[in-house]
Amino acid sequence: MARDLEKYLRPEIKSTPFCPGCGHGILMNLILRAIDELGESMDKMLFVSGIGCAGWIPSPHFNADTLHTLHGRAIAFATGAKMFNPALNVMVISGDGDLASIGGNHLIHAARRDTDLTVICANNMIYGMTGGQTASTTPLGSLSATSPGGNIYRPFDLCQLVLGAGGSYVARYSVTQPLSLVEAIKKALKLNGFSFIEVLSPCPTQFGRRNQYDSPTEMIALLLERCISKEEAEHLSEEDLRGKIITGEFTGARD
Repeated sequence: MARDLEKYLRPEIKSTPFCPGCGHGILMNLILRAIDELGESMDKMLFVSGIGCAGWIPSPHFNADTLHTLHGRAIAFATGAKMFNPALNVMVISGDGDLASIGGNHLIHAARRDTDLTVICANNMIYGMTGGQTASTTPLGSLSATSPGGNIYRPFDLCQLVLGAGGSYVARYSVTQPLSLVEAIKKALKLNGFSFIEVLSPCPTQFGRRNQYDSPTEMIALLLERCISKEEAEHLSEEDLRGKIITGEFTGARD
């Protein structure tokens, strides 16, 4: 069923700043769909973001209260806002560089404290807006501005990191899995506790061009091929799992 999502956008905004083929526009749409399906009031929500491409998802687009904060400090600002006004439904939307590299300490401690926040990490596996540097999520061997010979360091598994730190609800989906992603966002918004959703989002400009992907379409096709469910993964050998990305819920929401 078609839904009118324009009511959630500021009327003066006529376009988005995302590069052609970027997955962040898809993610923005799916976040609003989840809010709409839940019937959440934007008046009771606060959206917090840091510096980076994903930081532009809520600000300036969402017709709601937004905080566009310092690089790596989105969760710190969100924690302060939640402590000051516990009635707010606070959602952090930012990128992997912002949340897991620059702001990794805030991420693990918010999970440890089980702070009542919904954190959505748009993971494009690189520093997209600041120049294409290697991030803590950049795959082994991938090229970047700071690893022209290929990244030599193992990337974080963000879901396992947050699980280990004590997050109440942890999930991973790609923008190529819209229905599952919308349901995960709805669960996270209803949770009383720390929820974290890693969203795989292609970056054709920085990651794609540096790693010889011919087009955004190729990057989307690769996500469709590589992303498999937890249930599928259970029946595959270690060799068959090489190169695959396991998606799904990694812990159930608890009250």
